[in-house]
Amino acid sequence: MNDPIMDTNYDVIIVGAGLSGINAAYRLQSQFPDLRYAILEARENLGGTWDFFKYPGIRSDSPLLTYGYSWHHWNKDHLLGEGSEILQYMDDAATEHNIKEKILFKHRLFGAEWSSLNQSWSLNVHRDGGTKTFSARFLVLGTGYYNYEQALEANIPGIEKFQGQVIHPQFWPESLDYANKKIVVIGSGATAITLIPKLAAKAEVTMLQRSPSYVMSIQNKAKKTWLHYILPDSMRYKFERMRSLFITRLFVLLCRAYPDFSIWLIKKGVTKLLPENIPYDPHFKPSYIPWEQRFCVCPDGDFFDSLRSGRANIKTDTIKSITSDGIELNSGDKLDADIIVTATGLSMLFAGGTSFVIDRVPYVASEKFAWRGMMLQDLPNAAYLFGYTNASWTPGVDATSVFFCRLLKEMKRLGMAVAVPRLGLKDAQDIKPRKMFGLTSTYVAKAEGILPKAGDRAPWLPRESYFQDWKFAKSGSLEGLELVSEKA
Repeated sequence: MNDPIMDTNYDVIIVGAGLSGINAAYRLQSQFPDLRYAILEARENLGGTWDFFKYPGIRSDSPLLTYGYSWHHWNKDHLLGEGSEILQYMDDAATEHNIKEKILFKHRLFGAEWSSLNQSWSLNVHRDGGTKTFSARFLVLGTGYYNYEQALEANIPGIEKFQGQVIHPQFWPESLDYANKKIVVIGSGATAITLIPKLAAKAEVTMLQRSPSYVMSIQNKAKKTWLHYILPDSMRYKFERMRSLFITRLFVLLCRAYPDFSIWLIKKGVTKLLPENIPYDPHFKPSYIPWEQRFCVCPDGDFFDSLRSGRANIKTDTIKSITSDGIELNSGDKLDADIIVTATGLSMLFAGGTSFVIDRVPYVASEKFAWRGMMLQDLPNAAYLFGYTNASWTPGVDATSVFFCRLLKEMKRLGMAVAVPRLGLKDAQDIKPRKMFGLTSTYVAKAEGILPKAGDRAPWLPRESYFQDWKFAKSGSLEGLELVSEKA
């Protein structure tokens, strides 16, 4: 067998051994057992997000029934997995399906150059302090969209005056002892909602938010139903997975079609979980309608439990100034603190910071449109694994991987070597840009100059529905793709 460390020439190279990259590897090797592929992973371990983030309580905010793989079942009886559980699940999947042996660890892609003459990619990779060059006919980008090396800068004037510790969750020190400390968590997103119950078990915690998010409690323990007794496990898993995707889609459509009713419904659920000293308004009444930003979920109401225990509190206010021992608010209140946690969002990054060159011309992703949310305008032989912001991430990247396999088969049948999305003349003149992410979150707004765009017409529309994407992946038209034959 060839040594993957020594090989440099492949049919397909996948970038990133996270949730998306491992899924793509499974789909490729299942459809093309003789295909030569490798996964370039910059870190020492697989797992991406779940290997990198170490802050207390880190977990999924989507049920593993859908966030997990359709081909490797989540076999625990709770729905929201903790970070270590998800990491182990991914490792088990990669090991069981012989994917792990294809991963080249500590291989960081920093430059990718396409040659139309050679009809292939030349990839410049950092490894062991040196540089190594790989070649591949196709590239699959499974890098996610977060910058692991740099957090989103929080504009907190005077933070340098604080004499305690200032910590961003992205760089949480694993040895930190926060027992019996006074902690202020700045932020109201999923990270803050996840952190606070864990911190409150040992410390006194206040969540300081400028504006609230929608927060929902979900039952974490999976219920046994009649399906457990009449269907084989594989069939039941598939049915329950599809049902969960369908219910999530219905909820999103309900929120958009009937926002007032949805807000009333959410308020009803939250109000009954709050202690008397913490009112719904203003602490849980966002200024936006549901799904303009992602929902925050908490398993079995653990966030609300921490509020009722008295170990956690919430302040909706703005910062006047930072002092040596806390935060002064514009309301006149002061929050004493030993530790300030800036859970203010993550910095976004396209393709892990890789620079692209097409026939010696630099490629600027932010100037390009995304084709079906799966490939990028003018980027040859490259799939971009991108999930959903209003549902579990994994079904979206899986639809892309399934489509990519179909595309490879179709190209082989037609004798084609290159596939590249192109804007037609009319579209190029008339198309209007839209955001790839249908969210108004600050971290998304700040990334507009980094990420590719969506358009206002097919096939450049932003992705919305797994069911539409899956149908397209299996049988959709290749309109908008330019196919180029193999050179003699």
